[in-house]
Order: sequence, then structure tokens, then C-alpha cells
Amino acid sequence: MNQYQKMLDVAIEEAKKGLREGGIPIGAALFSKDGKLLGKGHNRRVQDDDPSMHAETNAFRNAGRQKDYRDTIMVTTLSPCWYCSGLIRQFHIGGVVIGENTTFEAAEEWLKALDIEIYVMDNDVCKSMMREFIEKNPEIWNEDIGEVCPSCGS
Repeated sequence: MNQYQKMLDVAIEEAKKGLREGGIPIGAALFSKDGKLLGKGHNRRVQDDDPSMHAETNAFRNAGRQKDYRDTIMVTTLSPCWYCSGLIRQFHIGGVVIGENTTFEAAEEWLKALDIEIYVMDNDVCKSMMREFIEKNPEIWNEDIGEVCPSCGS
């Protein structure tokens, strides 16, 4: 658990970096099973005007090519969406550490059914960052998850 918290701290710093840049505060990092950081990143959809640049995608790209991903762990501040879960499945990433899944949860059960180890940290920092962002930016958040914003109509 202590190792997972240290890994999550890297993703949290990435999420904060994204928020400072005016983006969505979701961070991720890809680690080897023994805890070596391979790559880190944050959601850059707003900054890059790129709908595919989710935090997990950014961390994965920054990790560079690996011969095998089965012994890697994707650490993310928020439960991965279907898009990012597809990346995890496609490359057979062995485990996922999730900062929180109360503000959003999509494909955890699907990943578990594929025998991918899932560990939810239920981290208060992750939850408060997302809640505050969603409250202040419902249109951006709903765009990110592919939903219509009920309060703003976009």
C-alpha cells in the first residue's frame, strides 16, 4: 500500500500540473512492477486541443516502447474511462491503481473480468480536485466524458 501511495503521489502531481495549465486535473503514471517510473503525464485535452490526450495516454506515450507491459502498473488519479481501459487491455498492462472512483467510474468491472488487478485508493486529494473542477467547469468535464451538461446545456 505504501508503494502504491508513492506511485499515486506522482500521478497527483501530474494532475495538479494539468490544473495549473488550465486543463482537467487527471494525472497518471506507468510503473514497472518493482516501482520504477517509466512515464508520467496528465490530461492535455484542453491544452493541446486533442480529444485523445487523456492522462493515461500521455503517461503511456511518455514511457516509450516497452517489450512487454504485463508487469507494469498504470496509476491514475481517476478511474479510467473506456478509451483508456482499452489501452490498458490492448497492451496487457498488468495492474491499475486508481486514486478515486466516486466522481467517475466506467470500465473497472470489465478490466477485472480480464484478470487485470485493480486497486482503488479512495484518495481524498483526488476526490476533492475532481469535485472542485467539475463544479467550476461542468461543460469541459462533460465534454471529456462524452456527456451533455444538464445545467449548462452543452
